[in-house]
Formats: sequence, C-alpha cells, structure tokens
Amino acid sequence: MSDVQHTVPRPGPRASRRGRLLLVGGVSVLLVLGVLLLAWWLRERQAERSLTVPEGQRAGQIYAAADKALKLPAGSTAKAAKRAHLELPDDARGNPEGYLYPATYPVSSDTTPASLLSYMATTAGQHLSDDGISSYRTVVIASIVQAEADRPADMGKVARVITNRLAHHMPLQMDSTLNYALHRSTLRTSHADTRLHSPYNTYRNQGLPPTPIDSPGADALKAAGAPPAGDWLYFVTVTPGDTRFTADYQKHLRNVQEFNDRQRSAARGGGAAQGPSSQ
Repeated sequence: MSDVQHTVPRPGPRASRRGRLLLVGGVSVLLVLGVLLLAWWLRERQAERSLTVPEGQRAGQIYAAADKALKLPAGSTAKAAKRAHLELPDDARGNPEGYLYPATYPVSSDTTPASLLSYMATTAGQHLSDDGISSYRTVVIASIVQAEADRPADMGKVARVITNRLAHHMPLQMDSTLNYALHRSTLRTSHADTRLHSPYNTYRNQGLPPTPIDSPGADALKAAGAPPAGDWLYFVTVTPGDTRFTADYQKHLRNVQEFNDRQRSAARGGGAAQGPSSQ
C-alpha cells in the first residue's frame, strides 16, 4: 500500500468566486430569485385596491372611476352596466342610477365591471332594506336632496320642500335636475336653460324626474323617507351654512335678493361666492 496521500486540491480563486455566486447557504441564487419573484407576483395578484364612490356621484362618473380602478379602457363599465343583471327595483327598468351605493369597495385583479356594479347595487339594496325604504320615488327624492342640500342638517327641510311642492302641484324648479339633463354641475342657471325639452327639466314639467339623478347617501335617504313637518315651499342658500326656508314667497324673494347681492359683491371683489340658486 502506498504511503502517498491523495488530497483533493483546493479550488483556486476563480472557482471560489463561482461558488459564492451560485450558492448561498447551499441554495442557488437563481432559485432564491425565482421564489422571490413568485411571491411578489402572487402578492400583486392578490393585493386589493379600492374604489370610493362619494355621495352624490352620478352613474356616469362612477363608471369612469371604475374603469380607472380596474385599468380598463374608457367606456368599459358603462357597456357592462347595460348588460349586467343587477338587483334593482322594477321601476328602475334596468337603470342603476341612484342604486350604486356610496361606499368604498375592494378591487382586485379578479374584479370585473359587472361584479363591481353588482356589489354596489346589492349594498344599496341592503341599506335601503335596513332603513325601511322600498319606494323608488323615495330614492328619486333623496337624490335631489343630496344634490340640493348645502349640508346634512338641511336635508330634512329640503325633502319637505320637495314633498310640499308635489302636494301643491307646483313644479319643483330644481337646478340639480336640469344640470343632470345637461350633463354638468353649475350654480348658475339661465332662462334659456329652463326652456330645455327634457323630462329632467323640473322648471317645465311638474312632478319628479323619471329616475334618480345621483347616488344618495344615508342622510339624504333618511331625510327623504321621513322629512320633518313644515310648510316650507322655498329655500335659498344665501351663504354656505345659511340656507333659509320659508312658505312666504315675498320673504323668499328678499332672501334671493340678498343672495344675488352677495354674488355681485363677490364678483366685483374677484371672489367666487358659492351657493345654489333659489328654489
């Protein structure tokens, strides 16, 4: 037997560097990177984004926001709304306006326009049921209240003005319904605007518009469902937080005059007075 010892030669510097590159604690760097990439991909796929629907948004605005949240071409959600079978009252005739409940909704890679709209409509149905609201008419009134009231504290009185005008067979003359027909939001309405031929023009037509004009929130729905007692027929927000309600037309005209004076004064001073026109 030979006394010569056979030893395994140590790797040189080049081999050592290669070993450190490919092995980390006995695990291939490529394998580690692959696992990390897979974990990142799964996290991104499962990660939830969200879409917030504010109170008072119209269906068209919600569709556009949904397209962005879902990263879809513009118009995708609007098209889906026409095909979707949503939980809506018969009076809605498939139009989800007013029934896309204001809330924050989770959005993931698996969310589709139809599933998102269905979630909104189902949420609306649950809230309406909890509040004992089953009338489509109430939702239409609530949508006007949402658009017209300067603050939640005024919503009940605005709802009462609407119901009183309907009871007196007076046209509602609400700028918010006219703005809906014109696809705009503005505080100024011209006489030409009030001559618009549209079922949403409550200056020309008596009664309520054919559909809601936005997505009312909980406060507006409760106000429309149970407005406080009162004889008010008119209101005007003279300044933010100062909405004046009355049944006296001459007093209302004085309030309107004060509002107009403040508007003109603000315009001369370069300011922008805010407040809805008189009703």
